[in-house]
Amino acid sequence: MRNVTLNNGVEMPVLGFGVYQIPAEETERAVGDALAAGYRSLDTAAAYGNEEAVGRAIRSSGIARRELFVTTKLWVSDAGEDKARRACETSLRKLGLEQLDLYLIHQPYGDVYGSWRAMESLQREGLVRAIGVSNFHGDRLVDLIDHNEVTPAVNQVETHPFYQRTADQELMRERGVQIESWGPFAEGRNNLFTDPVLAKTGAAHGKSVAQVVLRWLVQRGVVVIPKSVRPERMAENLDVFDFELTAEEMASLAALDTGASLFFDHRDPAMVSRLGSHVLGD
Repeated sequence: MRNVTLNNGVEMPVLGFGVYQIPAEETERAVGDALAAGYRSLDTAAAYGNEEAVGRAIRSSGIARRELFVTTKLWVSDAGEDKARRACETSLRKLGLEQLDLYLIHQPYGDVYGSWRAMESLQREGLVRAIGVSNFHGDRLVDLIDHNEVTPAVNQVETHPFYQRTADQELMRERGVQIESWGPFAEGRNNLFTDPVLAKTGAAHGKSVAQVVLRWLVQRGVVVIPKSVRPERMAENLDVFDFELTAEEMASLAALDTGASLFFDHRDPAMVSRLGSHVLGD
């Protein structure tokens, strides 16, 4: 597995396993299968409702804690200096861990700055190795950086062939923030798995469309966390380090970019209100 080095020197696997939308009752098995396949980076969130299942799978695996990289995220209803600390402690308890490798602000809403102060303290105290954000557009990211001591190590954002975030990635690079992709397969939207450009590229390398997408992201320096509940797909998604896309192939994939989200706009007032008012447990 290849690693990237974050802005505070922490190393993070470039390819990990995400558990978004995996039901809690299926998560333990799925994570166990992923760990058996060779994944060592796991991405969950308080809002996913499956932190406890992730923790059980970690304990059952017998894999040494130092070999794993575990990420979870702070939800909006837990924003604020005091609440964020309590939320982190709750996530640690549910995961059965003494330390998180990466803790992210899940959405750019609520008392982001209070949350960030708490996260800076959690990092100083060693409860968290690295802190970052998710779903932050460039303006919010720069504002957070300019008015706080610690620069986010990671910004996890929607990134896939139809929304490539090249300008956002360049801004993050300039500011020392690692881009991480959620939704690398766009959940199959825009007929991604039968797209002729992606299919032709895969055929040239004897690889699947999914492998082409993951290789394209890794080759761009994007950390990625694909999700699957099928062991054979988990193994396939890891098998992307034995080929390289040519400059011409990279250019052909670049032409697929629409420049717009296929899911929702984090700057849309209705979406801001909807996400910002959701309380965990409701």
